[in-house]
Amino acid sequence: MAVQNSSLFKLQSLNGIFAIYKKQGPTSADVLNSLKKALLKEAGVANPNPRKRKKQPLKIGHGGTLDSNASGVLVVGIGEGTKMLTTMLAGSKKYRAVGELGKGTDTLDVTGNVVEEKSYDHITKEAFEGKLKQFTGEIMQVPPLYSALKRDGQRMSVLLKQGQEVEAKPARPVTVYNLSLQDFSPPYFTIDVECGGGFYVRSLVDDLAKALSSCAHIKELTRTKQGQFTLEEHALKEDRWTWTDISQALQPCPEPSGQQKHAKKEKSKHKPTPSESGGDNGDKND
Repeated sequence: MAVQNSSLFKLQSLNGIFAIYKKQGPTSADVLNSLKKALLKEAGVANPNPRKRKKQPLKIGHGGTLDSNASGVLVVGIGEGTKMLTTMLAGSKKYRAVGELGKGTDTLDVTGNVVEEKSYDHITKEAFEGKLKQFTGEIMQVPPLYSALKRDGQRMSVLLKQGQEVEAKPARPVTVYNLSLQDFSPPYFTIDVECGGGFYVRSLVDDLAKALSSCAHIKELTRTKQGQFTLEEHALKEDRWTWTDISQALQPCPEPSGQQKHAKKEKSKHKPTPSESGGDNGDKND
């Protein structure tokens, strides 16, 4: 029992952010729960239930949802590091997307049903590259209907799957820092995107194809970078979801200043301490 308490204490002493690799298939929440389960199991916690929100021995969250079909960098906050995730949500991210011209789907990616087919023979590499400028900088973007965004407290994607009618969210300003064509082999193309928070690569591919008088959807999407974390250097794969690997990879929380410490102390006098949440932080979809 003493060994378990010691291992759990070591785990609970981790405070900061790190990156893990999310594979294609599971949701970001599923991946986070698997990570939490692996860590609690290593710490000797019998039958951990990572989905149970109350009285969780480990506070953990992620800094921005990746679609189920997407893979790549998922930034995770642990302990006090969960408070740093808002910054990760708003920060820049890089993606590599493989799209297919000529077929549009309801989800705007390969998981959906084909709802539109159009010719793409007229699209040249030069025309494609020329249109990229139109989608660089500050642009307006309508989020996909199938997304983690919510209406009346429920995810729009869940409402659609239940057969309910869902209206598109209004267009909102988003930022594209860099957009480049890496490969053009019709009907397939590969683009690299560097963007700000709240951006949907699925919507970009859909809008880009429409601007070229065709349609398209995403076949593969990989987040290659988020903030300072890159896929090659920082994203821990599942076999490295251990206390040792995470403690070595952890970017610690910045030390609070004397003024911040005093403010926190004063605040705690007037407010009860909230219970630690085991739920997701940062529920924005890219």
